Amino acid sequence: MKFNEDQKQALKELGDAINEAVEMSTSVNDAIERLREMGYEPNLNMKLEIALEEIEEARESDSDELDFEFTEDDLRTLKRMKIAVD
Repeated sequence: MKFNEDQKQALKELGDAINEAVEMSTSVNDAIERLREMGYEPNLNMKLEIALEEIEEARESDSDELDFEFTEDDLRTLKRMKIAVD
């Protein structure tokens, strides 16, 4: 999928916002500080993949039930990121 300049800018803004949220997270900073106190310097490398779906296509697929379950690790990670899963 090719993106125009407005779409590229919106994707960049999303990536920047996510990066800023991680950097400003007290729980992330606390965990980093704890590792430093243990004598380690953490190097964080995160890969962010953003999938885009046309809104009309998303509405059509909403009627399809998805058979998906989060693992306990998934839920812990989402909780640390303050993302609620219903």
